[in-house]
Amino acid sequence: MPEVPDMRELGREVSNWGRWGSEDERGTTNLLTPERVAAAAGLVRTGEVFTLGIPLDGDGPQPGGLRINPIRLMSENGQEQVLPGGFKWADDFVFMPLQAGSQYDSLAHVHYDDHLYNGHPGDGVTVKGADKCGIHTQAGGIAGRGVLLDIARARGVDWLEAGAAIGPDELDEVAAAQGVQIGAGDILLFRTGWRKKFLTERDPNSFMAGEPGLSLSCAKWLREKDIAVVGSDNWAVEVMPGEHPGAAFELHMVLIRDMGVTLAEMLDFEDLSQACAADGRWDFLYAGPPLRFTRGVGSPINPMAIR
Repeated sequence: MPEVPDMRELGREVSNWGRWGSEDERGTTNLLTPERVAAAAGLVRTGEVFTLGIPLDGDGPQPGGLRINPIRLMSENGQEQVLPGGFKWADDFVFMPLQAGSQYDSLAHVHYDDHLYNGHPGDGVTVKGADKCGIHTQAGGIAGRGVLLDIARARGVDWLEAGAAIGPDELDEVAAAQGVQIGAGDILLFRTGWRKKFLTERDPNSFMAGEPGLSLSCAKWLREKDIAVVGSDNWAVEVMPGEHPGAAFELHMVLIRDMGVTLAEMLDFEDLSQACAADGRWDFLYAGPPLRFTRGVGSPINPMAIR
């Protein structure tokens, strides 16, 4: 594993501030151009659709406290309705953190040294939400060429252990072994098996106590590859505990605040990985729009991989 770089120095080196203009709030999703989306549509051969979102219910991975699993309540069930013609109807509503399950981090989710991505003021995130870089700025859609790197399969394990760091060399090695090229504007998904761990153990506390994930040293690799979005089956993309004692979520700070990368977390790659391994095709059309929460710092998602 290469030496872990200094977070702030690394952030300056890989920064995308100003790349798409001084007022930009979308970051690397600007790389999802119409031409690239059209090319990704050409990857659809069989029409198989794989949902990558986890169920939104009380059996999710949240242990409670800061975040809880969704609570759904019925406001109408039709049982006491007396309407013409026997018509009956039902409605429900939900109470949940926007980051309870499969979700995107907006570019307002993380900041440091008083600034969000692209130099927007950090104090613009208030009790009213984010006045810059909110998830609504991504509502035009997040779609393009998705690539799955199955790290757990490459290591020959059901899931990596908590604290296992994935470095850039391993990303290259797994891509080469799978016979897939990583290109500019790709939506990079990597499987650690952490979703399988949760499905096997059903232990939210163990799931959230730590995780395998990307090393801070991957930031430069992601910048050089010009990755548009990064997603994983764990809850924070990066390895936890972090690699520098006394520091936390350093890769979040570099990717979101400095590079402007939207992160997708707690995805389910179990069925998709089986299909990709069966026919050796590890790229596909990815379609995963966020919900249009004005000024939101995150959004639930149910993205699809279409092959």
